Amino acid sequence: MSRSERLFDLLHVLRSHRRPISGKKLADEIGVSIRTLYRDIASLQALGAAIEGEAGVGYVLKPGFLLPPLMFTPEEIEALVLGSRWVAGRTDDPLRDAARSALARIAAVLPANLRDELDTSALLIGPGVEVPTDGVDPELLRRAIRTERKLALVYRDGSGAASERIIWPFALAFFDNVRVLLGWCELRQGFRHFRSDRIVSATPIETRYPKHRQALLKEWREAEGIIGTSKPTAGN
Repeated sequence: MSRSERLFDLLHVLRSHRRPISGKKLADEIGVSIRTLYRDIASLQALGAAIEGEAGVGYVLKPGFLLPPLMFTPEEIEALVLGSRWVAGRTDDPLRDAARSALARIAAVLPANLRDELDTSALLIGPGVEVPTDGVDPELLRRAIRTERKLALVYRDGSGAASERIIWPFALAFFDNVRVLLGWCELRQGFRHFRSDRIVSATPIETRYPKHRQALLKEWREAEGIIGTSKPTAGN
C-alpha cells in the first residue's frame, strides 16, 4: 500500500468514528504499525486535518476536511459514475441536476488519469420503466425529511379511499417504478409507508417532530426486522 493510500484509508477510518478512537485500534484497522500511524497522523495534521488527541488518549477528526487531490480506485470511480447515471435517469429534475453537478465537482479535482477513468466509464444504465409520477413535489418531501418537520398528508390507498394524516417523515425510498415515503403516522400510531403517486397533497407544518430522523430510521429498521439496507414495501 502506498503512503497516499494509507493517508486516505486513515481519513476514512477517522471519519467513520464520531468518538475518539485509540491509536492501536486505528493501526489495526489500517494494517500498519503504531509508529507508522503516528507519522501518518502528523502528516495529515501538517496538511491541515483537524485531528485532535494524542497517544494513550485516542484521536478524532473534526468534520470539514478534504485532502486534495481526491483519489479513488477504478472501482470507486465506476460506482460514482454508475450511481450518478442512475440518479440522473430515475429521479426528479432537482436530484438529476444535483447528481450531474456533484460528478462535475469531483471531476474538477481529480488527477488527470482518474478524470479520464471517470469520463470514459463503460458502465451504463439501461432503459427501464417510466420515471414514477409523483402526486406532490418530491423536493418538498426531501426538505421535510432534512428539516425534521411534520407533514399533513391527504393520501389515497390502493382502493382509492382518501384519508388525512399527520406524519413524521424520515426517509424516502426509490424503486424503479415507485417512490415510497416512510413516516411515523400520528393517526395510526405507528410506522407507515406512503407511495408518492398516491399522495394527493402534502403540507409542511412548522412544528418539528419530537425525535431525530436517524432515531426514527433506527426504530423503523428494528420494527421491520431489517439489518443494513432498508427494504420498505409500497403503500399502506
